[in-house]
Formats: sequence, structure tokens, C-alpha cells
Amino acid sequence: MENKNYKILAHPADVKVQALGKTKEELFLNAMRGMSAVLKVKSKKLEVKRKISVKSLDLNALLVDFLSEVLYLSQVNKEVYDDVKFKKFSPSTSSGQTILEAELFGNKIESFGEDIKAVTYHGLEIKKNKKGLYETTVLFDI
Repeated sequence: MENKNYKILAHPADVKVQALGKTKEELFLNAMRGMSAVLKVKSKKLEVKRKISVKSLDLNALLVDFLSEVLYLSQVNKEVYDDVKFKKFSPSTSSGQTILEAELFGNKIESFGEDIKAVTYHGLEIKKNKKGLYETTVLFDI
């Protein structure tokens, strides 16, 4: 499956999502949308909104922790999220931590067609590409 903001890439045992964004916030949003596409949702219903707060050691860890929290909420609540409004997005604070506070928007669902066990750090690096866009590839353990 492909979108202009993310691509689902082939992997022998797991799933990779490559995401792009003009800003770090847009990169996180598109990585989340790619993860949601991997879940292969069956039948959306009822709109939902969830608040989240994540603190991490650096920007790469913040992305993994953000996606892990979204995945946890998806599985526990049988929901899928397709939009996020960042209330606070601080890639670096005086304490050295990164902080993210946001509202997730999505839908209740009947079931998932694919199960993601975990978001991994394998090969994860957030960088700017030649076009000036933020880019990363996230490996999901399925």
C-alpha cells in the first residue's frame, strides 16, 4: 500500500513503513497513518478522541514511544487513529527529554486484519532528505 506521505515496504518477516513530513509533527502523523494502514482495519464506526502524553530520551525514542502508545490504545480500545493534534511537541527540553502531548482522532472498529506486536528501534533514524523533508523508516514486529 502506498500514499504520498508514507509507504509500506516489503520485509521478509515483519513490516516496514517509510514516512515523510515537512515538519517533525507531520512525520509522526504520517508514521501513525502508515501503522494504521498495516493494521488493515475492518469496518469503521463511531468517531473517538483520545489524549496521550509521552516523554522520551530523544527524538527517535519519542517516535517509537508515540507509535507504541497509539498501538496500545488501538488494541485495548479496538480503535484506529487517522489524525492527531499536537498540543505540545518539544524535541528537546532543558532536562534532555523529549515531550509530546496530543489528541488522537479516529474510529471504533470491528477488528484488525493484521496484528502488530511491537514498534522497534531496528534501523530507526529520523533525518532530512535531499528535498528538505523529514524521513524515517519504522520496522513493526508482526
